[in-house]
Amino acid sequence: MPDPEPRNRAFWDADAGAYQAAHGATLARAPAAWGVWRIPEETLGVLGDVRGRDVLELGCGAAQFAAALAERGARVVGLDISIGQLQHARTAGAASDRQVALVCASATATPFSDGSFDLVFCDHGAMSFCDPARTVPECARLLRDGGRLVFSTGTQLCYLTWDAARSRQSRRLQEPWRSRWVVDSGGGTVDVVWSHGEWIRILRANGFVVDDLIEILAPPGATTTHDFVPYRWAARWPAEEIWCATRTARAVTDARS
Repeated sequence: MPDPEPRNRAFWDADAGAYQAAHGATLARAPAAWGVWRIPEETLGVLGDVRGRDVLELGCGAAQFAAALAERGARVVGLDISIGQLQHARTAGAASDRQVALVCASATATPFSDGSFDLVFCDHGAMSFCDPARTVPECARLLRDGGRLVFSTGTQLCYLTWDAARSRQSRRLQEPWRSRWVVDSGGGTVDVVWSHGEWIRILRANGFVVDDLIEILAPPGATTTHDFVPYRWAARWPAEEIWCATRTARAVTDARS
């Protein structure tokens, strides 16, 4: 699979200002929320009690979600591959005195010691824009025994039904099924799309037990600033999903081996 990181890094550096201008206000109003429809963490409860926990957000952008968890008592690090996005995070942090450490690095090779965190999470972020064959082993390395990995990503169904010729979401399958593929989104990013079977296999191979898989439908009357998928489609079929997994005590693959 081609490495999606170089192109995605270049895109997010160039687009950081436009992204925050378009979505920053919405993210600030509902920072601890998931996906394009901003479903509150209080509704889903996938992260649990973060008080006193060491938390890493992989692909934090301007770190709105990370800051919200810091306000709830977590010790939070926000990591992003884009210097442009982290500049927005730094500006917002200086304005609010929020306690989030910011690190510019790849999610596939982070600068942290083994077992540094109790929780690694991302709302899309690194799991959507990096190779899971590298990010999942790295998450396993970073988590302590019993630590949790929680991440959202686009569903395979959403990509399979995208009509590229007409640039619209359809109700018919447009693409052949693939277990692993990299998709040119048409919006500047290169998206990583894996089947459920592939996600389960890579998680299990790295010492994770899958606790839950939540398929997200757009709530009644929801709106979004993202041009990801039309509301009427997303209210009928899940365009996003959240994976929840726990790192077991057994040995895991070292991401650097």
